[in-house]
Amino acid sequence: MNITDLNRHGGIGANSMLVQIGDLNILIDAGLNPKRPGLEGIPDLASLRGVRLDLIIVTHCHLDHIGSVPVVMRDHPNTPVLMTEASRLIIEKMLHNSANVMQRQKEEKNIPGYPLFTHEEIDRLAPRMQGLAFGRKKKFRGKTDEIEIMFHRAGHVAGAAAIEVWHKHRQIFFTGDVLFENQRTLQGAQFPAGHFDTVVIETTRGATERQEGKERVNEVARLINSINDTIQRGGSFLLPVFALGRMQEILSIFHDARRFGRLVECPIYAAGLGMAIADIFDEISRKTKDVQFSRAVLRELKLKPMPRQIEPGKNPTQPALYILASGMLVERTPSYMLASGMLGHARNTIGFVGYCDPDTPGGALLAAKHGEDFVFDAVNVKAKINARVERFELSGHADREELLQYAIQTQARSIVLTHGDPDARAWFTAQITERMPGTTVTDPVPLALCEV
Repeated sequence: MNITDLNRHGGIGANSMLVQIGDLNILIDAGLNPKRPGLEGIPDLASLRGVRLDLIIVTHCHLDHIGSVPVVMRDHPNTPVLMTEASRLIIEKMLHNSANVMQRQKEEKNIPGYPLFTHEEIDRLAPRMQGLAFGRKKKFRGKTDEIEIMFHRAGHVAGAAAIEVWHKHRQIFFTGDVLFENQRTLQGAQFPAGHFDTVVIETTRGATERQEGKERVNEVARLINSINDTIQRGGSFLLPVFALGRMQEILSIFHDARRFGRLVECPIYAAGLGMAIADIFDEISRKTKDVQFSRAVLRELKLKPMPRQIEPGKNPTQPALYILASGMLVERTPSYMLASGMLGHARNTIGFVGYCDPDTPGGALLAAKHGEDFVFDAVNVKAKINARVERFELSGHADREELLQYAIQTQARSIVLTHGDPDARAWFTAQITERMPGTTVTDPVPLALCEV
């Protein structure tokens, strides 16, 4: 088997991997790096020129895994695209939203190459996308070889899949992005036990050791307590969230807390793509049972819509809880605009519940110190950091120790590292080398063919 990491900059971003098994060529994911606008943010698809692509697999519908899928489909018009049934229900909404964002960025910043695809193209390509239920095998044939594929639940987000592949007498396992813990809306990863010849494993949290007491149940309780304290002090609480998965999970948490009298009574505002995704979660829950979510959550929380225009630098006059996109305070999003007005007031709190890239406004705010000046460049606002800025450990990725233990029990001959920054991969390399001395560990060089 040969693997080529097509994410030209390495790390986490435009995730895409060309896998050659026998005479079959399989592309796993084709993402988009939002930090690198334009063609620089997509995988190196030039490596696929002249390649007969037999199959495209989508592990899940986050933009860093699907943002370039229509581009690949355009270049390979006869290649089927396979994903889980839940991902099939989600992917079009995510791609249409991406087309809107790229068109706006094209108009504001004149980014060459944007938009990468249009709404019409998404609609035209959609019939080629196929859903496959978890636990069902599906065969694919090349000219001479045949493989079987099965999806396993990977937790992480609705529809996320790990991929088990059989080729002759060889079993190969791709973890995809993983979360073993159950969430309110989603069961944790359910991976097959036993041996594999090769395991391709994500390494996102390899450089992060979970501190004692920071378990998910404790962090949820800490989040609820922080919201209650903020509202009771007369402040507002801003929770920037990712649209897919995190918003629906947070809404479910708050619904349960309110039902049992643990969440203070206050207005709750919500806005962004996540509200439309909530409708899709309701549909998935009814059709496939792959998530546990109902639109009744929105009604019972009495969610209020945000005004279409949020005035930069203006603090809310009424104490409230705000659940807004984007999760990293990306420029000009609702959470960014509201944060520019809330940050200067000591009664307020801004709480992060997911990963924030250090180069985003959210990452910069988390790294800043209380009392420093913080500049919201996109809206020309400078504010002193007087509000509380907190981080809650509710990651959608498995702890490194959990992934390491899974890797060890597979007794794999070969382990390939993916989806992680250099320090995260270095931790896995050292640990696997020490704990599995008979296993070959490979950290692929971007765009270089790797034989495993």
